[in-house]
Amino acid sequence: MAEQKLKGRRTVPLMINVLVFQVVLCASLYGCFAAIPQGQLPGVRSTVHPRTVNSIGKRSSVYLPVSGNVYPLGYYSVTVRIGNPPKPFQLDIDTGSDLTWVQCDAPCSGCTLPRDRLYKPARNNYVLCKDPICAALQAPNPTECRNPNEKCGFQVEYADHGSVLGVVVSDSFPLRLVNGSDSSPHLAFGCGYRLQNSGPHPPPATAGVLGLGRSKASITSQLSSMGVTQNVFGHCFNDRGGFMFFGADFVPKSRVTWTPMLQSSSDKHYSSGPAELFFGGKPTGIKNLNVIFDTGSTYTYLNSGVYKTVVDLIRKDLSGKQLKDVNDKALPICWKGSKPFKSMRDARNYFNTLALSFTGSSNIQLQLPPEAYLIVTEQGNVCLGILNGAEAELGTSNVIGDISLQGKLMIYDNEGQRIGWASADCSPEISISRKYAFFAVKSQNLNVNKP
Repeated sequence: MAEQKLKGRRTVPLMINVLVFQVVLCASLYGCFAAIPQGQLPGVRSTVHPRTVNSIGKRSSVYLPVSGNVYPLGYYSVTVRIGNPPKPFQLDIDTGSDLTWVQCDAPCSGCTLPRDRLYKPARNNYVLCKDPICAALQAPNPTECRNPNEKCGFQVEYADHGSVLGVVVSDSFPLRLVNGSDSSPHLAFGCGYRLQNSGPHPPPATAGVLGLGRSKASITSQLSSMGVTQNVFGHCFNDRGGFMFFGADFVPKSRVTWTPMLQSSSDKHYSSGPAELFFGGKPTGIKNLNVIFDTGSTYTYLNSGVYKTVVDLIRKDLSGKQLKDVNDKALPICWKGSKPFKSMRDARNYFNTLALSFTGSSNIQLQLPPEAYLIVTEQGNVCLGILNGAEAELGTSNVIGDISLQGKLMIYDNEGQRIGWASADCSPEISISRKYAFFAVKSQNLNVNKP
């Protein structure tokens, strides 16, 4: 679940390859790498900054405000600083992919940003084939490193048939920690210089992708391995933005619903299951449903059989209510009322709540109220934000996208191998001091106090 611009967003990376750039290949690219000094051609030895972190004592946490919405923007993003001196880059938040990448001043084909907003690598930023992070990007089937001093490259192909090609680099990520200290770890990420977007929707106007997946190459794993934060992160989205965090300081001590992560050598996504689907508090007959939590997808995708059942249930439930089918370019299934809807508050009473009941644990439910699977369009219609995964070439996968993650504090505890959530309004209100970190999840009055 990385790139998926179908109906708005990215989801599921179909292929992630790490390439070892041979001299013959790189010769054709010379002249593209404006940042490579003469004598530092791709394929020639380059020194990478050590990916170490300043001494900060015990691990702390990082808080970042989030901007974006499900509709009409279609994505959530966060601004991170990279380099020395640091330069801000707005990145699309993606729990469904591992590799973080930015548009690269190479020059860059297919880039959407002006050159002064592209990332320009320095001579010592390039990651070599022999670096363990290069192999981590290839896991679980790393290719042979024929020359350990060649540069490490990457290619990612996405479900919407878009792709990005580039070189792996390492640079400083200046961070302000909630314990009052500063840290500037050198993290590995992709410098993408060949971007292709063949889908029907334009790419987001961001600088790249913040990869938050479960592999050792993700930003969260790297921060954890350096002792900056624990391998825990979370996000909270609403229709105005929200916030996210790295580390365990912001995990509420109570009122969080937890379910185990599925463990699979072939699936490194944030998956959970099996679950039973309920509609209006009643069982639908759908059981053993495994789901993937993916901020890289604007909408929720269900496999074709489940999708058909859900659509039939909603249509049957709407029978006799004053809603009529209508064509709206926003989404495939839409309804209009007797007058245009101004917000979900006007439309929600026509619809029932969906819920996923995780059968592996007692009383573990993910509630999906109407605002977690519907949008109100610019035309004042209400549309179904659940889509047929088969039409998006997702096969039997079931993806819980941003629309269904709104109004929830979502927590991904990679150390405890569990996923948690709590209802929240997700207002980015937080105060931080050297002695404690605190935030309030208003709708549940969840407080986190750290002495």
